[in-house]
Amino acid sequence: MENFIVSARKYRPATFKQVVGQESIISTLQNAIKNNQVAQAFLFTGPRGVGKTTTARILAKTINCENLTDTLEPCNHCESCTAFNNNASFNIHELDAASNNSVEDIRSLVDQVRIPPQVGKYKVYIIDEVHMLSQAAFNAFLKTLEEPPAYAKFILATTEKHKILPTILSRCQIFDFKRISVEDIAGYLNYVAGNEGIEAEEEALHVIAQKSDGALRDALSTFDQIVSYSGKKLTYKNVIENLNILDYDYYFRVTDALLAGDISQLLLIFNQIIENGFDGQHFITGLNEHFRNLLVIKDPGTLELLLASPSLKERYKIQAASGSAGLLMEAMNICNKYDLDYKISNNKRLHIEIALMQLSRLVSTFGDEPVKKTIPNLQPAMAKEKPVQYPEKKTEPKTETKPTPASVKKPVEKTGEGNGRKIKNISIRDSLEALKRKDETKTTEDEEIIKTEFDQQKLLETWRSFVESYKARSPSFANAIGKYDPVLKDGFIIEYKVDNTLIAQDVLNVTALLEFLKQELGNNQIRLKHILPKKTDKKVAYTDRERFEEMAKKYPGLIKLKDQLNLELDF
Repeated sequence: MENFIVSARKYRPATFKQVVGQESIISTLQNAIKNNQVAQAFLFTGPRGVGKTTTARILAKTINCENLTDTLEPCNHCESCTAFNNNASFNIHELDAASNNSVEDIRSLVDQVRIPPQVGKYKVYIIDEVHMLSQAAFNAFLKTLEEPPAYAKFILATTEKHKILPTILSRCQIFDFKRISVEDIAGYLNYVAGNEGIEAEEEALHVIAQKSDGALRDALSTFDQIVSYSGKKLTYKNVIENLNILDYDYYFRVTDALLAGDISQLLLIFNQIIENGFDGQHFITGLNEHFRNLLVIKDPGTLELLLASPSLKERYKIQAASGSAGLLMEAMNICNKYDLDYKISNNKRLHIEIALMQLSRLVSTFGDEPVKKTIPNLQPAMAKEKPVQYPEKKTEPKTETKPTPASVKKPVEKTGEGNGRKIKNISIRDSLEALKRKDETKTTEDEEIIKTEFDQQKLLETWRSFVESYKARSPSFANAIGKYDPVLKDGFIIEYKVDNTLIAQDVLNVTALLEFLKQELGNNQIRLKHILPKKTDKKVAYTDRERFEEMAKKYPGLIKLKDQLNLELDF
């Protein structure tokens, strides 16, 4: 059986022309060779897998070549080039400073420097991972590095330049290697796939390039891994399955549901993602990056910041036209907040679901029109699985009878034991289902406007009824809105006071309150507007944390006692 050679070694550049993504450095080195101005010492620094050691070997081979080509590349035929290609050159020495970092190793190297080359012009010493040298080894190397023989050249390579002594840095020409762009890596992978007879989708190569984080060696290693999995045909689906990457199509579907204000659809899509084994934080981080891409593509000036294939860029462009820049920026802010708080959350799934509910309210907050038409999938091959097929929506046939306030459906009444009063059972699920039915019927006909008049007294009675009945379901929310009386404004706007915005941003409970008021007062034009109390208003503590803070103001010794006992209070 023929020995397998990994792509990172098989396709390692052997000439300056083959080096990927470091054009400015290669041009500088070739000009130095052309003008016979090769420095005595070089320091190649940069991330892993970007070509530092490879460039050092090519430079060492080139300056020893006896018959350079017109393009300043080694000839590969002279005695020096032949010896280098066969790993038998006595003029080029490589030292791994990670395992040879003692002062004795450097002294042995310095002793070798005194011997001139037998064949070729220069003796070249390549020291990889030079930052691993000990302090004593650096000091032993200083004098030789500053005043080496004319035939000696040193090339130092490192990923951590900040760990090298300033006295070493000042004696070297420093070349900072940059991360290789996604386009360059994808293009090189396409070249490798063509040589190996592998049929590769453009989108699949772009995903591998993005996953490599600018390191071509990592990209080639991943390429070999995927080829072993999929054979001679490299597809987008194979790549995301093997690398455990969340399909782009999920993020596009989530954004469609967000722009439509469809909470139920958002939760269903997230449920699919969890069932497929993906982590909630992985999802919220990817969604935030998706919003960033939509924002970037809105401005032609920032289009180059979008690292995606041309077909995927077109899909981003279409979806970006459906949402405003302000909406996308606020969506990124929400995702970032919930990403940071994810690890400290006890119920991580609910944590992400609350984030999705807040995202669904952004369309109404920023005044964007809900998008009811789903953006077409321009790349069916990208989808990991087909979207869930939902049954066709059924609408009741129109009747000529117009609904009256009396026909508004009210919650099921349930008689309580205390005081013989009837307390209505309020269901959040019923409220959400009512909102969903309302959105479904909007696509076929406009909602009938019902504007039954009511006064402040009627509003107060209904409000207090909700507070009493809701205490069994959410005491904190009921107590928060029950502390202050609401005020009826023009246009059926109801102003209600809350101590902080967290109460007003509680999507589920605020929705339940709004639906209750609409049903009880027979008016579907009611709108809620929260206001915060003025600084002169006395804030009532109703949570455990606020009670503790109030007590600490009266008795400062509580804080000191908590610190002395090293207590962690869980509120």
